[in-house]
Order: sequence, then C-alpha cells, then structure tokens
Amino acid sequence: MPSFKIDLSTAVVFVATAPEPKMVNKKTGERAVDRETGASMSTLGLLVSDDGEGNLYQVAVPETGISEALKPGMPVAVTGLKARDWENEFNGQKRHGISFRAVAVTPLGA
Repeated sequence: MPSFKIDLSTAVVFVATAPEPKMVNKKTGERAVDRETGASMSTLGLLVSDDGEGNLYQVAVPETGISEALKPGMPVAVTGLKARDWENEFNGQKRHGISFRAVAVTPLGA
C-alpha cells in the first residue's frame, strides 16, 4: 500500500510517551525490524499541535533514529514522517487503521 508524507513544517511536536520496543509477536518476544536497514524498531507517542489542534500519534521509528535523550514533554524534530493505511483479518474480524513511521526523532536544537 502507498504511504503519504506528512508535512510538519507549521507544527510543534512533543514527546508524549517514551520509546518502547515494537514487537511483531509479544508471546515469542520477536521484535520488529526495519526491512531496509535491519535496525530494531521502537514506537513512541508524539503530540502534534498545529492550527490550534493537538493529536496524539503512535509512531514507529528505527532505533538508529531515536535519540537516547528523548523524554516525555520534550519538543522534538521529526524527520521523514509518513502515514500508511492498513487492513487485516483476525479471527474472522476485519480491522483497519493508519500506521505512522518516521526516519528519526531528535530533540529540537540537536
């Protein structure tokens, strides 16, 4: 499925939740891996404020693109944010949504 670039040029972005390992299978402990680089993936919550509206997004980022200094409440720069729609079927029920992925999340001024 195609992905779409998200323009954050007029937005202010803050870390909402600290990075956590992104799992493929929680039962086995299998970790998600970036297909292009082989880096382990993590997810973090980002609060994006733009035009008087704030939204919380869970964003997947390769560990190589996450600064260790990230803490909730910190303003950050987000590189290469994209959105992709998804759909799957589990136990006979169709599910769908939008996933978000970035190349890097770094503290502002870094």
